[in-house]
Amino acid sequence: MLRTMMLGLIGLAALGAVAVEEAQAETMRVFELRTYHTFPGRLEALHKRFREHTNAIFVKHGMSLIGYWTPTEAPDSENTLVYILAYPSMAAREASWKAFRDDPDWQAAREASEKDGKIVEKVESKFLTPTDYSPIR
Repeated sequence: MLRTMMLGLIGLAALGAVAVEEAQAETMRVFELRTYHTFPGRLEALHKRFREHTNAIFVKHGMSLIGYWTPTEAPDSENTLVYILAYPSMAAREASWKAFRDDPDWQAAREASEKDGKIVEKVESKFLTPTDYSPIR
């Protein structure tokens, strides 16, 4: 009987630990590494759109701008933008992107910037969490 009670308590403790981990994961700061591949000759249009519109709209919707990079070697240097955004949690990320996509300012900026043709051919996204020894947390 005591053994059964102990096993039951251990099981409850394990379930509690899983619930805590899940709650922490949902509220843990999340970084998103995004890579945009543009159509040929359209990288400068993408830079202009970010510089003049996208960044401000990201901030408006609670996204933290960490940094933007372009590769140093061709052919990627001719059509690739890599950037990192941060969010307080995955739930915040989802809410921010929904608000961004629905924002009339974004819709107008995208439409105007694509009057000469589509800009982005492909988007890749990876979610990152910092290590315990990372200077950014």
